[in-house]
Amino acid sequence: MDLGLAGRTAVVTGGSKGIGLAIVSELVAEGVLVTAGARKFPGDAAAGVRTVEVDLSTPDGPQRLVDDAVSAYGRLDLLVNNVGAAHPRTGGFLSITDEDWLATLTLDLLATVRASRAALPHLLESRGSIVTVCSVNATLPDPLVMDYSAAKSALASFCKSLSKEFGPQGVRVNTVSPGPVATDLWLGKDGVAATVGSSAGVDPEAVAAQAAGGSVTGRFSTPEEVAALVVMVASDRAGNVTGADFVIDGGLVSTL
Repeated sequence: MDLGLAGRTAVVTGGSKGIGLAIVSELVAEGVLVTAGARKFPGDAAAGVRTVEVDLSTPDGPQRLVDDAVSAYGRLDLLVNNVGAAHPRTGGFLSITDEDWLATLTLDLLATVRASRAALPHLLESRGSIVTVCSVNATLPDPLVMDYSAAKSALASFCKSLSKEFGPQGVRVNTVSPGPVATDLWLGKDGVAATVGSSAGVDPEAVAAQAAGGSVTGRFSTPEEVAALVVMVASDRAGNVTGADFVIDGGLVSTL
């Protein structure tokens, strides 16, 4: 299926690993000229991709990334806001400090606000698209990731508002909301399963299995599955879709 993306340009935030890396790879496979931003890139991550090492939690980081892409390619057609992080708060609400709240809101909300602000003047010219990786926690608040859930709720609201303002000007804005995904965020040595397992004295594999069992499919999504959905939403095949959220969670969220 031709998605109509060949020759276009894209910026992907948080593109060095996990879902972000899968999105970068999927876009490259579709012939997109990709500029990926992250704090660090492994040595084998740069094939066919322009990489920019940048701290996207800083006020000027997203602007620097977008400026680099436009300087290199002369235009911008797609912004994928993927950067984010979740930290399990096993000590509960009272353990979450102001610094924790500010760090989470900065990376999971403000980085997208800033990247979108930097990208939109160029996307208005190209009549391009923004796809933001949100989360089922935007509508499924969880005390274990209370600050992350709040940030993702705000992110979903921001993207919906953005779609209403810029849709009439030809820029589509959509979100993709994964449930648990088989990445280091969940399964790494410092991931959710390991952190919760250590706190509760439970094997991390048991924690992961319990989380997977909450889905109808009984498993985590793969980064590649999330990436395929992101790229489809970004493509001409979804040319009249804006202000929408696409959930990929194996049936975890059971409500309408």
